[in-house]
Parts: sequence; structure tokens; C-alpha cells
Amino acid sequence: MKFNNDMLRLYAVTDRHWTGEQTLYEQVRDVLMGGATCLQLREKDLDEASFYEEAKNIKELCRLFDVPFIINDNVMLAKEIDADGVHVGQDDMACVKAREILGPDKIIGVSAHTIEEARIAKEQGADYLGVGAIFPTSSKDDAEVLGIKRLKEMTDTVDLPMVAIGGISYDNCLLLKDTGIDGIAVISALFGQKNIKQATIDLKKRVDALYETMHTCLTIAGSDSSGGAGIQADLKTMLANKVFGMSAITALTAQNTTGVTDIMDVTPEFLESQIRAVFDDIYPEAVKIGMVSSKALIHTIVEMLKHYDAKHIVVDPVMVATSGAKLISDDAIETLKKELLPLATVITPNIPEAEVLADMKIANEEEMIIAAEKISKKFGCAILVKGGHQINDANDLLYRDDAYTWFHGKRINNSNTHGTGCTLSSAIASNLAKGYDLDTSVKRAKDYISGALNAMLDLGKGSGPMDHSFAIDNEYAKENVQ
Repeated sequence: MKFNNDMLRLYAVTDRHWTGEQTLYEQVRDVLMGGATCLQLREKDLDEASFYEEAKNIKELCRLFDVPFIINDNVMLAKEIDADGVHVGQDDMACVKAREILGPDKIIGVSAHTIEEARIAKEQGADYLGVGAIFPTSSKDDAEVLGIKRLKEMTDTVDLPMVAIGGISYDNCLLLKDTGIDGIAVISALFGQKNIKQATIDLKKRVDALYETMHTCLTIAGSDSSGGAGIQADLKTMLANKVFGMSAITALTAQNTTGVTDIMDVTPEFLESQIRAVFDDIYPEAVKIGMVSSKALIHTIVEMLKHYDAKHIVVDPVMVATSGAKLISDDAIETLKKELLPLATVITPNIPEAEVLADMKIANEEEMIIAAEKISKKFGCAILVKGGHQINDANDLLYRDDAYTWFHGKRINNSNTHGTGCTLSSAIASNLAKGYDLDTSVKRAKDYISGALNAMLDLGKGSGPMDHSFAIDNEYAKENVQ
């Protein structure tokens, strides 16, 4: 079995001390069913014949679950039964000797307590290190407690996969986040539990959380005081798509579901300060840009995106309402076209906006394709032309790399569509931030907005907002029912 780092995620080490109502075989079965990624058979007291039979049976069990089977210490037994590998301590057979006996294809782990021991193990051909004890442990009363700080020093210094061991439990394993380890090795946290299978399931979820990354996304747009569009819709969308959202506000608006009553642009200087504050601290993995009403503000955004070499830029070119009315000045539109759009990964115009960008009328799907091609080649980016009721039944066209893809959608009979454009572009940016390709990001974004519309939220006297939280269902979403 070829070694990879993921095998170390939840590394189970057996201990006969914990057998009682179940046999060790049954305990191992439950651990494997619960999601353990590696199994080490550790026996200190069995006679050779019994150890052989036990090892052979548990090896076959591990095979059923496609989980690596490691023998503790006994290199010759590992060779005899064709185990996947062996783990040796500092007082056991040297790693280089074990490698000579087992050959290049077997997994060899080595216990290490110091940087020097780790370096030697690497030089001798170890595949991974077992590092500890991290916390006080009952399995080895005389084990020196290494601690988290020294663990981090070892992972920073020696480039070799490491699994932390010693006193690790469900309650303390999250303390190991950002230490650089590839997994945890546990004994009593699994085998000492009443329900071993459930304990393994729970601990696997817990240890997986060590490696979860909160992706980041920045929205640069105007504020909507009613919360249905703009910055507010963007941040709600990012949260719902499990991305950490940040914002740089281009304008404050007084608006609700019936319309906009007042607007106040920020200064270019203040917009720059906002963008710098974000990039200098938490670098966004994607950037969504919404309504920007002035030439000076667009120019500031362009300068900042270039300065920080921003990635995955999604531009919702808010220029023209679906009614056809212009929303920003002509010189702002020209600056948008000349400076900002060429930086975009993808732009998401509606039909009126696509008509402005392509300088042509769009009356059918064929003309959508023609316009998309013109825009894509003109600005050197992908384009998602949103069909809408003017052309088709919620079908959008993605054009990139001289090819196009239709994303078909079913029109949802919901008049509350305030903020759909903001929401779609923010969802695309969120998915790009999480590492999805553009096609997948668009598909996931369309599915999300369909769900938000299907929730049939009905607020306000005009065109109301969508339910951005339609898919959030957890303990903190529950209502107080008296």
C-alpha cells in the first residue's frame, strides 16, 4: 500500500487493556467502521503464536476497509504476514535496518521526541513520525510531555509527515490546530470508550475540523439599508456559502423594497483605505465588485486590485437597470470598460448591460451568444450573460475560452427578486474562493439563488429580498417556542 499523508488523519493504536465485553477484533472492526484512517496493532504481552494469529486476522479486517495495517515494533512479524508497515520506537530496531528488511514499498513510522531524532529518522528513510507525548497520558506513565510549542518547532524544522500522540482526546484535539501535524494517534480516546464506533465517528469529525480552512472573499459595493442587495446581500450570501466575507463600501444608500431615496458616495481616499485594510491583514481569495457610481472610485479599485495582485475577480457591471434606465454616468461606464473589466475573471451583466458592453441589441439566444463572444474577446475575460425574462426562462450563458455553456434554470414565480444580481455574483465569487472552477462555481451559484427564491420570503411593500439563509439549519437558527 502506497503511503500518503491522509492515512495519518485518525491513527488508531490498539491496547488490550481496554478489551472487556468485546474482543480486540470486534473493537478494531468498530474503529474501522467509525472512520479510522490507519490501524496500528500494539501488543507487548502476547506470545509469538498468538500475536501471529491476531495480526493475520486483523490485517484481513483492515484490508476490507482499505486501511493501512501497521505492526508496532515487530519488524519480522510485519514481514512474515505482509503487513503494510511497521512503527518503531527509539529503543527498537533502527529505521534503516527495518527498511532493509521490509524493502522500499512498506510504510515505516518512527517515534521521535526531539528535532535531532526526527532528522535522523528522515535520513534513514522513515515515511512518517509519531511525535509525543503531547499531553500527559495513562498509556505511558513515564512519557515526557512534549507540549504543543515543541511539537510546532518539530513540524516547522523537519519536513516529514507527523502524527501527534499522547494524551489526545475529543476534548483537547482542537488545541492542535495550526501545529502542522498530519493527524492524531489515539488509544483510549477510541478503545477506552463504551461505544467505540460512535466515539470514532465523533473524533473523526473533530479531527477533520483541524484541517478545515475558512476561505475569504471581499465585496466592493454599495450599502443597501434595507438589507436585500449590495453589501448586505453579498455578506449574507458569502456566509451562507461558508466563506468569510469582508467589505469595502463604495456608497451609502437610503433604500427599501420600493426604491432608492438617497445616496452618498464615499471618497476615493476612504475607499482605498478600506481595501488596503482588508488586503494587508486578511488577503481575500476572491473579490466581488458591484455598483460603483463614479470614475474616480473605479480608478481607485483598479489601482488597488493591481497593487495587491487580486485573484478571482467577479464584476457585476451595474450600469443599466432591467427597465433600461442608466444607473451610472457615461464617463464611469467608459472607465469601467477601459480599466476594470480587463482585470475580471468573469463579468455578470444582465441583458441591458450586455447590450451596452457589446454595442448591439439582444433579442434572442443567438444574439446572446454573439454578444457574449464580442464582450469576452474585447475585454479578455469570461462573461456570464444573465438571460432573464427578456430573452428566455432563466437560462444564463457562460462564454470563455472561445466556447460557451448554457446554464438552464426554471423561472420561479416569485416577485421578490431584490438583490438577485448581487447574490448571484457573490455566490460565484464565494465558490471561486473555495477552489471550484468557473463552470462549477456558476452552477453552484445558480442552484443557491434558486433555493433562495424558492423559499418564498415575502417582506416589504415592493420587490422584496430573497431568503439568503434558506439552507442554514442548526442549533442557533432555532426559534424560541414558548
